[in-house]
Amino acid sequence: MADKVAAIILAAGLSSRMKEFKPLLPLGRFTALERVILTMREAGVDDIRVVTGHRSPELEPVVAQLGAQIVFNRQYSRGMFSSVRAGVRSLGSDTDAFFALPVDLALVRPATVRRLLEVFRLGGADVIYPCFMGKRGHPPLIAGRHSRTISSWRGREGLRGVLAMLQTGALTVEVADELILRDMDTPDDYRSMAAMATRLDIPTTMECRALLGQVLGVDQRIIRHGQQVARLATELAAALNRVGCSLDLDLLSAAGLLHDLARHEKDHAMAGARILRELGFASTARLVASHMDLIVNESRPLTEAELLYLADKMVLGERQVSLVERFQCARSRHNHDPEALRRIDLRLETARIIQRRCEAQLGSALRDLLPGGEQIPVQHAG
Repeated sequence: MADKVAAIILAAGLSSRMKEFKPLLPLGRFTALERVILTMREAGVDDIRVVTGHRSPELEPVVAQLGAQIVFNRQYSRGMFSSVRAGVRSLGSDTDAFFALPVDLALVRPATVRRLLEVFRLGGADVIYPCFMGKRGHPPLIAGRHSRTISSWRGREGLRGVLAMLQTGALTVEVADELILRDMDTPDDYRSMAAMATRLDIPTTMECRALLGQVLGVDQRIIRHGQQVARLATELAAALNRVGCSLDLDLLSAAGLLHDLARHEKDHAMAGARILRELGFASTARLVASHMDLIVNESRPLTEAELLYLADKMVLGERQVSLVERFQCARSRHNHDPEALRRIDLRLETARIIQRRCEAQLGSALRDLLPGGEQIPVQHAG
């Protein structure tokens, strides 16, 4: 039988520090409350309970439209733990586990919730916390057997006090999700999160580091190669933007850092893209998917995918090199495999096309713009 898991969304507070009513603040296309409900739904949690109090009538239509359940907390003025207890008391005795998530942590990624569920189904933990770069965040996933303890708790520090008592049975799970730590207590917090809400499909530099290091444990040589590719790609993009292009430097940086995250897997470009799509990084995944083989449309403006492709072909290990050197190394490894040599030559020609497009836009040779390492000569590889 599948585990029965619920989500308790805490939306009863006064929003006193924010001045605005946090559950209904827009974050991109959705309000904070809508985002939290949709995140839980996308992650596979069907039993979603929204604890309301202050201005509850304004929230009830939103909750109903999204198929969640209202739990009204008459004692909401007593603080957040009163809402936690109201939510926990509403759960059925057959609830195996539940998330507790304040509505102002509205950008937690569905992939984070799914990962906590995966770990819970392995069994045994009292509490499972998501962790980003060594810091615990929200939402904790709490075993249902502790519901009675929480609902009757009269000790200090509310839910934090209960969870401290359960510490010996707790697990932490590393995730590539900086947003488990980001709430919106102040107007500045809100403005920052509103900006983030429009860029959720591009991981931050810190999220890239967490994914490569703490989550996947990628080889350091691959990580350093990605750092050089990201540096080169963003330097080239910045130069192109100065002459009228509109290239996304954040997207290029993330794709450069992550393009080889599945390097040891067969068809590593597609394998890496699949991992990124599952994590919610769709835009980054599209670039990673095409970094080995790319069809260039010369009638359209330069794209981030082209710059990632070219930068990757200009970095050998951790060293910036010419296309000639890079592809001579590839040919020497496969000189007895005609099909592999055909693919290598096709990739070299694609890189040269992109190089020519960049130079035409810039009005100068790349070797004059990109310091470090031997630059790209124009002669054909032998």
